[in-house]
Amino acid sequence: MRYLNLLAGLLLTALMPLFPAGVSAQTGLQDPSLIAAEVESFLLAQAAVLPGAAEVVVTPPRISRQAACEHLDIYLPNPQLRSRMNVGVRCLAPEPWNLFVQASLSVNGYYYVTNRRMEPGERISMDDLTAREGDLLRLPRGVITDTALAVGYIVTQRMTEGTTLRSSALRDPDSIVKGQPVRTEARGVGFVATGEGVALEDGAPGAMIQVRTSSGQVVTGTVVNNNTVRIMM
Repeated sequence: MRYLNLLAGLLLTALMPLFPAGVSAQTGLQDPSLIAAEVESFLLAQAAVLPGAAEVVVTPPRISRQAACEHLDIYLPNPQLRSRMNVGVRCLAPEPWNLFVQASLSVNGYYYVTNRRMEPGERISMDDLTAREGDLLRLPRGVITDTALAVGYIVTQRMTEGTTLRSSALRDPDSIVKGQPVRTEARGVGFVATGEGVALEDGAPGAMIQVRTSSGQVVTGTVVNNNTVRIMM
């Protein structure tokens, strides 16, 4: 019996190279650790666009009938990265199947808070900001992580000291606000005509907004700066 067990072990060792990576020599099922490694690499690549250090923890899935796969495709059912999420894994060949893997993701980086009380209409300077460190995925959407997106911008709501700065609470200094008098610049083939009007919408440079001209006509144009709207004829 001992001899037979030894012989079987040697035979299994000899056959192992015949099975590709991710294949169980005993069952022919997909290796869950390989799936976990692929999901981890995928999430790290997705988080690389965020300004911080990413850390991923993946729970290896339970494999019951999923055959070993030669072409795994990893995807996010919801494109927004979250602290905890389900990640989709599907096999494209040779035998199609699909499952979901639980994973947690953290991105440790710097964000900015106000260091004094600020009122709507104030312009932010570097002296108004304090950097803090934390998991960016646990913060509100649109949190400011780059001072270039805050310094010089205008506050649109009252903020107390220590308020986490978000893009939704700031206005580009070159933007136009609803109700503001604006200069209209109508351009056509061979001519440019200027006039006056009132903005009917908010808009940052490059945005399309509606303007009521001095004649009462409502036109649509592109915001050029904080007082000019260009209308193409």
